[in-house]
Amino acid sequence: MMKKSTKEAVLIAKHIHLFLTDYVPNHKTNSDHTIRAYTITLSLYLKFLETEKGITPLTLAANCFNQLTIEEWLKWLSEKRQAKPQTCNNRLSSLRVFLKYLASREITTNNIYVESTTVPLRKTTKTKVTGMSKKAVQVLLSTIKPTTKTGRRDLVLLIMMYNTATRISEILELKIKNVYIGADTPYITIVGKGMKLRSLYLLPKTVAHLEKYINEFHGNDPHPESYLFYSRNKGLRGQLDPESVRKRMRLYAGKANELCKEVPINLHPHQIRHAKSTHWLEDGMNIIQISLLLGHEQLETTMKYLDVTIQQEAEALATLEDDNERKVAKIWKEDINNLEVFCGIRSEK
Repeated sequence: MMKKSTKEAVLIAKHIHLFLTDYVPNHKTNSDHTIRAYTITLSLYLKFLETEKGITPLTLAANCFNQLTIEEWLKWLSEKRQAKPQTCNNRLSSLRVFLKYLASREITTNNIYVESTTVPLRKTTKTKVTGMSKKAVQVLLSTIKPTTKTGRRDLVLLIMMYNTATRISEILELKIKNVYIGADTPYITIVGKGMKLRSLYLLPKTVAHLEKYINEFHGNDPHPESYLFYSRNKGLRGQLDPESVRKRMRLYAGKANELCKEVPINLHPHQIRHAKSTHWLEDGMNIIQISLLLGHEQLETTMKYLDVTIQQEAEALATLEDDNERKVAKIWKEDINNLEVFCGIRSEK
């Protein structure tokens, strides 16, 4: 006869499940990317408890989240899974959010959360983003052949990313209802980090490409809830996978690099965002405007992001004087042997 899990184990499993299925999507974020990050974090932590510490649904307890165990988990992520220091820090941050949530529901676990805040972050080395000139961007776009449906989609996707300097997660979360190409001044609304909304205006050439794209991929009467860039496998309501986009970009970058060495062979979507923001700066747009368009909370973040020098900062901020004249353009069950399944989350390999 199978033994039942303890009340404490059931309680923790319940809170993990509710955290991922209710609290995060309804109170923290509606970003699929962010929700997945929390899911992966807890999945990896439970996998560690099970494979390295021998914890089962019978022995799961709040003490499994103590400081020493968390530190051992970070070491496991680093050594066994080759996770980079920044990735480990991101996982630790996500775990702390869960433990803070748990403490708010079960006051007796507050000391566990407090312990987690004392776990030191991994030392990281900032990697400078490789810049791309306007010519490099043009060459990259020229390698995308619009002779196929996938090519036409990729071309519009990269044009949109460059026009708006959005994060890959932001552009892929766009739905038809967030696109206003029929407005006097066409724009899109983005839900950025921290659930902050911002509007980004579209250039006429971008609008022309986008109109053709929507007509071909969504028809004359597109559904408001359809993703602008959707997955062919999942359909209109299925978001395109970021990794698929990265692979396509690297494919184009490899071809573009043969024509222009400024195009990084291992091009990352974030380099498109960085390139556009740098080009805004070169064109004389002031730092305040760039910071708002990028969705940065602090001006200092934009300064560091662009590696702005003191002289550049002074010159860019000086343009504020004529700013007014400028146009910017589960099922959860108790008797299950696997910890992840027991807690109601999908396994992350």
